Amino acid sequence: MKIKRLLSVFLLCVCLSVLLAIPAQAADAPDIRAKAALLVDVNTDAVAYAQNIHEQNYPASLTKVMTALLILEKASGNDALLTQEVTAPESAFASPYYAADGSTAGIKAGEVLTVKQLLQCMLIVSANEACNILAEWHSGSISAFVDAMNAKAEALGCEDTHFVNPSGIHDPDHYTSAWDLYLITKAAMEYPEFMEICDSASATIPATNLSPERTLYTTNNLLSNWRVIGYRDKRAHGIKTGSTDAAGHCLISSAQQGELHYVSVVMGAERIEENGVGNLLNFSETSRLFDYGFGSFSYRTILKNTEIIQEVPVSLSKTDYVTVHPAADVEVLFPKDLDPAELERVVTLPKELEAPITAGQKLGTLELKKGDISYATVDLLASSAVEADRFMTFRHNTVLFFQKPAVKIIAIVLAVLLVVLLLLRLTGLSRRRRYGRSARGYSSGYRGRRRR
Repeated sequence: MKIKRLLSVFLLCVCLSVLLAIPAQAADAPDIRAKAALLVDVNTDAVAYAQNIHEQNYPASLTKVMTALLILEKASGNDALLTQEVTAPESAFASPYYAADGSTAGIKAGEVLTVKQLLQCMLIVSANEACNILAEWHSGSISAFVDAMNAKAEALGCEDTHFVNPSGIHDPDHYTSAWDLYLITKAAMEYPEFMEICDSASATIPATNLSPERTLYTTNNLLSNWRVIGYRDKRAHGIKTGSTDAAGHCLISSAQQGELHYVSVVMGAERIEENGVGNLLNFSETSRLFDYGFGSFSYRTILKNTEIIQEVPVSLSKTDYVTVHPAADVEVLFPKDLDPAELERVVTLPKELEAPITAGQKLGTLELKKGDISYATVDLLASSAVEADRFMTFRHNTVLFFQKPAVKIIAIVLAVLLVVLLLLRLTGLSRRRRYGRSARGYSSGYRGRRRR
């Protein structure tokens, strides 16, 4: 990816909040024949297509992506661990979550393989026994490993997931969703060994203590025509197939073309007959998702950070207003058939601001949307600094001071005391006046009696 693109994506991650729950679907969105379907741009986490993506479904062997994630968390980049020899224990085959007639690489109890070889068996031919062997190697027991799977799912933000085994053998309490599988897969893709293995059309396991050399051929028909012809898609890379009677036919895949990089999830697809030919819809519908994603979307700049969005009134300053602009260029995965000028702009700003304001200060947000689809939300920053006027600020602070409840209570108390004091003073003056008049009257009467 070019440096400009990396910087752009970084700025988006820092400054933008893209609403992922609602897909930015174009007008020509296909009707995918599956219980759930999802197409996400890995670079931006933008959802290009969504169909029942939070609905709980049985994942079958898509479960093995989580198992691989935990193993690679422990062993990735560590040759000593990846090449460590593991003896397949009897308990791996005695588990109720092992079916001899299920997907297998023919591993036998007591056979010695390396951790990486077991990962190859698990991801390329979907070997159930390899999951149990690796689970015990990782956590000491299958049950402890399942606890780790559920803890990791929770840590990744999976809200519709509960695992009961490491392979995906059917259990009514073993379920997940298309969105949660995307979160798990994206985490696994951070480890180079994951894509190296699951993108392999085949792999050769050298002879072991109990088996001659064996060649593994992928169960993913998008990668190879070895099992079935008619599905090969050269855009596809990895990732994992899954199929049980209860889960239907499932597939997680990825594809890269130009700057776009998608991960797709299809759950609960069927095998149907079309013109007398069988069609496994998990493969064909995935290719349709890729056709749609690459044909209908591109990265587009739908807002420039230099654009002045609005003026906001400012108080406590001789400057009447400040303008705001987007924090960054808004570059998103965007439908080719939509004109950015058609987007509704939802501006969230205060009706009035108080100085001082610094240049670059966040003052609000701008959401770009069309109908119920939100493409991005970007911070709005002050274009320039606005200084506060000292006199205006003093007057404003004085008014605010006397508006405080405590100050009002004190003022009322003082006013009441003042009234009381005035009343007391007036009462005292009135008494003195009455006393003075009485005294003068007594003196005048006494003098009159003496004159007689």
